[in-house]
Amino acid sequence: MNNEPTPTPKRVRFVELNAKALRALADGDLAGGSAEAGIALDAHFVCERARRIFGYRADQLTKDPSAAPWTVRAAVSEPDGAVVGDAGFHGPPDEAGMVEVGYTVVPQYRRQGYARAMLKALLVRAAAEPGVRTVRATIGSENDASLATITGFGFERVGEQGNVRDGLALVFEVPVDSIQVT
Repeated sequence: MNNEPTPTPKRVRFVELNAKALRALADGDLAGGSAEAGIALDAHFVCERARRIFGYRADQLTKDPSAAPWTVRAAVSEPDGAVVGDAGFHGPPDEAGMVEVGYTVVPQYRRQGYARAMLKALLVRAAAEPGVRTVRATIGSENDASLATITGFGFERVGEQGNVRDGLALVFEVPVDSIQVT
């Protein structure tokens, strides 16, 4: 019998990163991005990966401000208020009702349940939206942590894709009426 205490599931809330915050972060301006977001962001928010993604999302919001409720946000741990990562959708639902999730955990908070908490919150949000029928997650084939994170949420592998920069990625989907968020 295992006498180890069961870890308490993590809880997160999301803080919007508007186009100005995303542009500042994409430009490497951590102080400006933090000020615009209203929270102290971690240096993770200006790493090379983040700068590339946040630049793309800032451009997306500049072209289509209505996408704001669907894009990346800072993930804040509750109740302590630590910024533990970023998460969101790649954009609003497409014409088939599909949204794609994305999430990243700040390195010092990895392997503590925050990715699952972020994914769970995103799935709950997607399931509550009448226009969403499917949630997609595209994960690098060697990203064992993210592959483990989606386990138990009902995702099924539907394909793969790849490119020179990112390598092979596995594509998973779950219909919103099959989402399991226990």
